[in-house]
Amino acid sequence: MAQQVRGVVAPGKNEPVRVETILVPDPGPGEAVVKIQACGVCHTDLHYKQGGINDDFPFLLGHEAAGVVEAVGEGVTDVVPGDFVILNWRAVCGKCRACRRGRPWYCFDTHNARQKMTLTDGTELSPALGIGAFAEKTLVAAGQCTKVDPSVAPAVAGLLGCGVMAGIGAAINTGQVGRGDSVAVIGCGGVGDAAVVGSRLAGAARIIAVDIDDRKLETARSMGATHTVNSRTTDPVEAIRELTDGFGADVVIEAVGRPETYRQAFYARDLAGTVVLVGVPTPDMKLELPLIDVFGRGGALKSSWYGDCLPSRDFPMLIDLHQQGRIDLGAFVTETIGLDDVEKAFARMHEGDVLRSVVVF
Repeated sequence: MAQQVRGVVAPGKNEPVRVETILVPDPGPGEAVVKIQACGVCHTDLHYKQGGINDDFPFLLGHEAAGVVEAVGEGVTDVVPGDFVILNWRAVCGKCRACRRGRPWYCFDTHNARQKMTLTDGTELSPALGIGAFAEKTLVAAGQCTKVDPSVAPAVAGLLGCGVMAGIGAAINTGQVGRGDSVAVIGCGGVGDAAVVGSRLAGAARIIAVDIDDRKLETARSMGATHTVNSRTTDPVEAIRELTDGFGADVVIEAVGRPETYRQAFYARDLAGTVVLVGVPTPDMKLELPLIDVFGRGGALKSSWYGDCLPSRDFPMLIDLHQQGRIDLGAFVTETIGLDDVEKAFARMHEGDVLRSVVVF
């Protein structure tokens, strides 16, 4: 029997979000109902609200979440009711060509719950990234549930569900930052700061944080950046080269998702260096680079989806590192809020006042 819960809905493009009553069906085969304990307010949710992802309104927002499995459907064996889980938006299939080649983080057939959550009038909801976790409970594919140590605070654990994992993974998995490397991170929001943390964890010798906001640069330094560059007043390409003996960084991570900053990343890397795009562009953006420069500089130009993570491998590992004190995931939580405060949290995000607002239930 479907349950009635409260959830945050984006009714139309650029319209204010509303807290509505949501109907969550019992889990079917391969599905799970999760009681949400915490969910971060991610910029991707704002993209949904603005119509930047698609126009499949109304959306049930929220995806960066942790909670407890309440019920599972037929055939589910990896999680059971009572398990504390982080939700992920790339449940791997195990059967596609990427999975068969041993690269499940590139899975081409990730899946979500088959049933739809609805409003009380029957209107079907599109859950953000197949999750929809700005709700007291949500329905997901069981493969979207990753079991982790239940002793960690939900507000901290949930951040691995998207932004923090994306940034750490961009450095470690995609960029393959190594010991002694020089790294530049352009854009020091939550994802960029996570890339700083990942670079430090990987043993980078020099980590250069670039942003137009001195407050964000100070936060990046507290996360492990060794140098900062305010690109509003300084040419970041020249500054990065000066800080790397004139060569450029071994790895440049672009965490903004704009053509202008991508060009900066491209020219701020060393010969045969790596550029990692983890910032999310909009569909209308175009990039123009001289092809001779692409050829002549060598190296690698990579995009990083979800930090090329494998949730079953990476989530428990990062929680363990947090528990050991080797990374401070709690440093990303600026404030905890209620469901009714999500619209205000989007406004604070625009103002650059927060790394993460986290809805706590």
